[in-house]
Amino acid sequence: MPKSPEEFSEQELRRLLLDKRRVARQQRLQRFRRTGRAVTLAPDLPPSALEEWRSEPALDTPDGGPPPEPVRSLRRRWMDRILLVVEILAVVGLAGILFNGMGLLRTLNQEVAAALQQPTLSPTPLITAVVLPSGHTPPTSPGGAQPNEAEIPEHLRPLVQSLANLPIPTPGPEQAIRLQIPAIGVDAPVVQGDGWDQLKKGVGQHIGSANPGQVGNVVLSGHDDVFGEIFRDLINLQPGDQVILYTAQHQYIYVVTGSQIVEPTQVEVMAATGDPTVTLISCYPYLIDNKRIVVSAKLQNP
Repeated sequence: MPKSPEEFSEQELRRLLLDKRRVARQQRLQRFRRTGRAVTLAPDLPPSALEEWRSEPALDTPDGGPPPEPVRSLRRRWMDRILLVVEILAVVGLAGILFNGMGLLRTLNQEVAAALQQPTLSPTPLITAVVLPSGHTPPTSPGGAQPNEAEIPEHLRPLVQSLANLPIPTPGPEQAIRLQIPAIGVDAPVVQGDGWDQLKKGVGQHIGSANPGQVGNVVLSGHDDVFGEIFRDLINLQPGDQVILYTAQHQYIYVVTGSQIVEPTQVEVMAATGDPTVTLISCYPYLIDNKRIVVSAKLQNP
């Protein structure tokens, strides 16, 4: 009874495969000889000659165990391991270089951004006052009313002269154009600048001071005994009196909070404030003009 393929051993299957290949080879050679494409150079090997390579070659060892591993194969295995370690180290090194490169790039970007960032500039007034505005000699003095340079410290007079030559800005829609103080009957135009020539035209707004309604100090000056005597009665204002400022678009009502008599050099009364305020300045006393009267008011319901 013939065996099924599952019943053959590995050695038997190998032998059958070799026999089949040998028969096919003989058939091809015979066909090539018949057609003249092959000639016989040597007699065919007998079947017994194929037995040597039908079975797997084996090396005899003294103890009958497996043959020793070839020295070359062992050396190649060690080389493969060494190369694997080198490749791992190379990948780790490359990752470290990329990580450091990203850190360096981030640092450079931060330094460039810091270099390009402009510092925050705090606004400063266009004109720094040395003495309070509206100062002049009394109209009864021998030379009549004129700018009083005597109240300016001598070493600061060149600075005052240079500041006086600064151009007057063009009035904008948010700048004051009119001032009313009902308690003392004041209704006068407001011009930009508080120099001698500007105060001839009305009440002058100090350049660089806040505009009406804005947070800060609106500094306004006027004469008390010349050019209309607009601020002659500032001394009569009481807390609660209204100071009304007009712009081209709005009306702002301020309420008087107090007044004081100061020296001409006490320019701190013109400093910026944290609330919307207005400061009114004029010479004092009447026809003497060696001091200043300063009236302060705050915006009503800002």
